[in-house]
Amino acid sequence: MKLHRIGFVLFFLLSFTIGIRSQTPFKDFEIVESIPVETTLDNPEIRNTPEVWAEMFAAAQKSIDIEQFYISDAPGEPLEAIIQLIEKAAQRGVLVRIIADARMAKTYPEILERLAKQKNISVCRIQVFNKNGGIQHAKYFVIDRREVFIGSQNFDWRALKHIHEIGLCIRQPEYARLMTELFEMDWEYAAQNKIPGRKLTEPIRFELPIAPQDTVKFIACGSPARNLPNGMASDEKIISELIRSARQEICIQLLSYSPLDKKTKYWAKIDDALRKASASGVVVNLLVSDWSIGADKLPYLQSLDILPNINVKLSTIPEFSGGYIPFARVEHCKYMVVDSSLSWIGTSNWSRNYFYNSRNLGLGIENATVARTLKTIFLKSWNSSYAWQPVPGQEYPEKFRGEQ
Repeated sequence: MKLHRIGFVLFFLLSFTIGIRSQTPFKDFEIVESIPVETTLDNPEIRNTPEVWAEMFAAAQKSIDIEQFYISDAPGEPLEAIIQLIEKAAQRGVLVRIIADARMAKTYPEILERLAKQKNISVCRIQVFNKNGGIQHAKYFVIDRREVFIGSQNFDWRALKHIHEIGLCIRQPEYARLMTELFEMDWEYAAQNKIPGRKLTEPIRFELPIAPQDTVKFIACGSPARNLPNGMASDEKIISELIRSARQEICIQLLSYSPLDKKTKYWAKIDDALRKASASGVVVNLLVSDWSIGADKLPYLQSLDILPNINVKLSTIPEFSGGYIPFARVEHCKYMVVDSSLSWIGTSNWSRNYFYNSRNLGLGIENATVARTLKTIFLKSWNSSYAWQPVPGQEYPEKFRGEQ
């Protein structure tokens, strides 16, 4: 989509420049995926998470800053090799700092305790978002203050092998500086156990060339909007503006979607934007996991599905042949493609609590190559044998296993 077709607000936010140096694979703005083993969802041209994480941690020279929902490992699984690379980095003098959600740290304390005992590694458990009814749900890390990984991947062995995930490896020093500033802010919030309110400022505009006459433009966004560093935008606002800018098609893939918050209050911003888009003739394709089967989610999905131009599917990933794995075998991606050149990739599930009470991050992106790649990923899941359309009004057995 050309910039002149985007609404004024989105033009203001996205008319900037940042880049990439190669196209396949993207060198400095690389889409990364995790694929559940024993499924057909793999995209061979896209590198998988374990390879990219290993490469990033092995190359660290000065610092590693990790902010995650939690860390969970299991013997013989791919995450163990990643953890060992972090330990080796600390042994060679790299300063490692880790922030994890305090509540989840009680569920998964082992790796945090193991790392905290080692030289050059500091671990912080943040509970300030818990106090506000939310969680530290961002999933990112910064290497040497020059490259960043952000995406739906938790620091969990299951996220590397048994869950469908989408993330980005971004090698851009100014963006890394902004993400480091966010990390420093949350580190301080954890120490003070309180969050002072802040006002949003004009978002920083980044650019990276990926090929001759091909540039990726993006801004960083996050939540809660009142607790972001200067230069970041509201995640909810960027998503809403992208939806409102659509002229032809919106493709969305999420773990879960619901306009009903924990207090049973209707949260209308994104839901209204989707309904208005469909009413204007935009085709909306929404794919969520079968963890969305429940009284607070499925009826709203079914109410969307009956509208003209809106198609809703749920995804059920088959169980692993080696036996049942809790909190796994699920579509956990969080991204959206709008028309031919706009997209969003983030860490947030789409319900009010994630935008107003919890720490989450995202990117508003303008680039046709990125949008085309994400659309290819989407269609593979949408057209797979795992995706199915719920019947309006029909009840289904719940498969909710705890949102991540």
